[in-house]
Amino acid sequence: METGNHISKNETKRQFEYIEKAKKYVEALAIELGRKPTFCVTTFGCQMNARDSEKLAGILEKIGYEETESEDADFVIYNTCTVRDNANQKVYGRLGALSTKKKKNPHMRIALCGCMMQEPSVIEKIQKSYRFVDLIFGTHNIFKFAELVVTMFESKKRMIVDIWQDTNQIVEDLPIERKYKFKSGTNIMFGCNNFCSYCIVPYVRGRERSRQPKDIIREIENLVADGVVEIMLLGQNVNSYGKNLEDAMSFPELLQEVEKIEGLKRIRFMTSHPKDLSDELIEVMKKSKKICRHIHLPLQSGSTKILKEMNRRYTKEQYLEVVDKIRTAMPDVSITTDLIIGFPGETDEDIDETIDVIKKAQFDNAFTFIYSKRTGTPAAAMENQVSEEQVKLSFNRVLETVHEMTAQQAKRLVGETVEVLVEEQNEHDSSLVTGKLSNNTIVHFAGTEALIGSIVSVKIMECKGFYYFGQMEG
Repeated sequence: METGNHISKNETKRQFEYIEKAKKYVEALAIELGRKPTFCVTTFGCQMNARDSEKLAGILEKIGYEETESEDADFVIYNTCTVRDNANQKVYGRLGALSTKKKKNPHMRIALCGCMMQEPSVIEKIQKSYRFVDLIFGTHNIFKFAELVVTMFESKKRMIVDIWQDTNQIVEDLPIERKYKFKSGTNIMFGCNNFCSYCIVPYVRGRERSRQPKDIIREIENLVADGVVEIMLLGQNVNSYGKNLEDAMSFPELLQEVEKIEGLKRIRFMTSHPKDLSDELIEVMKKSKKICRHIHLPLQSGSTKILKEMNRRYTKEQYLEVVDKIRTAMPDVSITTDLIIGFPGETDEDIDETIDVIKKAQFDNAFTFIYSKRTGTPAAAMENQVSEEQVKLSFNRVLETVHEMTAQQAKRLVGETVEVLVEEQNEHDSSLVTGKLSNNTIVHFAGTEALIGSIVSVKIMECKGFYYFGQMEG
């Protein structure tokens, strides 16, 4: 493989050749079935995975499959996550149910991909206990999907396993089938260099690789031409974007370039690492007309002692200083966070520190998780793992504070008129539509399907904790 951050035009061409080959196999299958074969992609995990699933769906539609939400499909794909152990258990549980379906449908094929597949112990378990799976691939070679589908059709073997330990390739311009017409994610980088002691992501997603700015801009321009008004820039740590590019460009500089794209109305991004969030980024956001007033800034713990054990590389005080800078520059900003409860060695005093940060930072929301031991990470080998009983008590204390704080923060907007991107018809009441504010909060209000994809002014009438009811104006 070539060294450096290699963008492979030849690989794109090669994969399009496999798309043409795959079409012939799918055409033959359609004749045999007497109908178009169907596929179902189920996504576990983060926005990066959701974007990967759109790439899988794009290729499957291109070769002649038709999408369905039912797992009785002819081709079922699980795009897996491995951040927490329960994500793995969920996949094993769902696979058990698929075994029965496959016995009834001799044409059914099953593929597993994503982060979980980068763990050798997982592959061993699937090869031993789930022999009916046809195809397994990981995070680094997703661009090879058309080629792997061809191999699957041609193979007499029961199971194809194609896992790469790492890659430096970025393969552009392959088909993508977006879930939403009016909004889209765009990867600006892949991988992570942070090695937080509890996290398996750097091991399964590889080292940081930034995409070229011109490729990102071109992709977004094409998306806007296709009706996209809101873009979400995706990376495990967007604040370190550009560090490995030959012509260095910082994340704030990239944002300024994206903002120039005509027709694009809203820009979001995630995830931000507190240690890399710069004054330059805050300044760019403050001046921007398009960057949404929302920053997701994972805290994980409010205790400097625990943060050091987590290898987060900031202190409680440094985190609060960043929050203060953000709020001073943009008083209307929404800050959300992630919290891990029950990290090895965590005491009641450490939980007190976390609660103190929640109160001082005034988070608009906090996604609170119980620490999940991931084999292969430094934290898994640490002594003084916290008892289940202690974790439960701490978790409830933190959650209570989070709920108090978020309810208090949410009330601020009642009576205000805000811009809302209408995303869907309300699933419980078809006379309502559901949309998102710039700060990422959900609002329901009276409207028709025709509004979906447009940005409208809505007066916030009532706060229901995590969401609002409003009334469209004008």
